[in-house]
Amino acid sequence: MNHRAELAREILGHLRSQRAAGVGYVCLGTPREAVPEAARPVTAPPARAPETAPKPEQHALIPQAAPAPEPTLAPMAKRRDPGPEPPPLPFDPEAEMSLAELKAAVEGCLRCKLGADRTNLVFGVGNPAAKLVIVGEAPGANEDAEGIPFVGRAGQMLTKMIENVIEVPRQEVYICNILKCRPPGNRNPEPDEIDCCEPYLHKQLAVIQPRLILALGKFAAQWLLQTKTPIGRLRGKFGRYQGIPCLSTYHPAYLLRNPRDKKLVLDDLLKVKAVYHGEAEADIELFQ
Repeated sequence: MNHRAELAREILGHLRSQRAAGVGYVCLGTPREAVPEAARPVTAPPARAPETAPKPEQHALIPQAAPAPEPTLAPMAKRRDPGPEPPPLPFDPEAEMSLAELKAAVEGCLRCKLGADRTNLVFGVGNPAAKLVIVGEAPGANEDAEGIPFVGRAGQMLTKMIENVIEVPRQEVYICNILKCRPPGNRNPEPDEIDCCEPYLHKQLAVIQPRLILALGKFAAQWLLQTKTPIGRLRGKFGRYQGIPCLSTYHPAYLLRNPRDKKLVLDDLLKVKAVYHGEAEADIELFQ
């Protein structure tokens, strides 16, 4: 009996050392389907003649359930290919220059796919020393034909917004867009197109140094304020673009399709008017 107990301790020690080495299952003889011990029927051992103590290697080990396979990680999604880098800028972003010099430098821009199909580059128009800059999204068909921002039906509405509500002559403000070329079919600007055009708008605003910015539409508002907040939550609130108060509202083209929201935009423009004429301070909010 003492011999059997000693043998059992030796076997148990051996098994523990195997488990520590990473062995999860040991099979002696022909492999068979692993069945947990609790699931095996209990049967009486067959009678057998007395025999000497078996050698350790003759002890059949109680089979254990096969270990579950190690979980495998799903392959990582491929990162979006950003595509080739755009050509170098046609001007030095750090150089001092006028708006006329900047416009001449970018007139032949072909940095993104929109340049090849444009009729005119729509740079911007208005007072180069304007206190108020109005930033839209992209030129439409009329703008592409004339090379001037906001000259179609949306432009006519914008003129009324500027002159009748803010009470400033249109020529006294500066008007431009995020994109300088018309997207096909007036579709939304795409990220790579904005990436190519944004240095131009950065430089325009740096040259003008306005006291106030009015952002028209989702793309202008989110780009200027560096946020993903929807335009419905941005409108009517002041944020900051590089320290400059910037109020967002709906684009005039949106109002042509949704005239019921004109009252909301009227309220927004009255806030711009008050700040522009020094009747109130911009109540700045921060956006994520």
